[in-house]
Amino acid sequence: MTARIDHAVTKGTFSLDGQTFDVENNVWVVGDDDECVVIDAPHDVETILRTVGGRRVRAILASHAHDDHVRVAPALGEATGAPVLLHPNDRVLWDQVHPDVMPDGELSDGQTIEIGGIVLTVLHTPGHSPGACCFHVPRLGAVFTGDTLFAGGPGATGRSYSDFGTIIGSIRERLLTLPPATTVRTGHGDGTTIGAEAPHLDEWLARGH
Repeated sequence: MTARIDHAVTKGTFSLDGQTFDVENNVWVVGDDDECVVIDAPHDVETILRTVGGRRVRAILASHAHDDHVRVAPALGEATGAPVLLHPNDRVLWDQVHPDVMPDGELSDGQTIEIGGIVLTVLHTPGHSPGACCFHVPRLGAVFTGDTLFAGGPGATGRSYSDFGTIIGSIRERLLTLPPATTVRTGHGDGTTIGAEAPHLDEWLARGH
């Protein structure tokens, strides 16, 4: 069986620092016909379950713990029996969303997750949040970047627990070193490629955040 990437979009809100915004979030499901992992669990369990389509969910991977990426993670874990995994540096954000529920396990830089005959490698890419992670899947020519890298530049760093210099360092050292043809699957909006974004690093630095 061939591994593949499935995709859904869910709608809801993002709240931090006393402000709330309407958002649309990408959900990525990676695996084969039998098993998969889910990357981010934003707003709607039923939409995610339809995308999973009856497969065994081996893990729910949180790119970071802003509420629009983990709001239904505990409910999805309960529905599927899958553990929710989060980098420990983002517990400060997780606890604002789910003060009474802990993640089931931790993500760490360089950790590998095998699913459907392929391997996802965890890349710790702080900046948008302290524990932000991306997931590189060489066999599928893809990297799932959460809110670290978008088409057109880095994720936002104007809110609590974020830092522009840190996210630029993460992108430069962990993402722009990937093969140029690598497809970037983002947390919001359209995708891009590493090769399309790499030439613009100096522009991002000049623009700042």
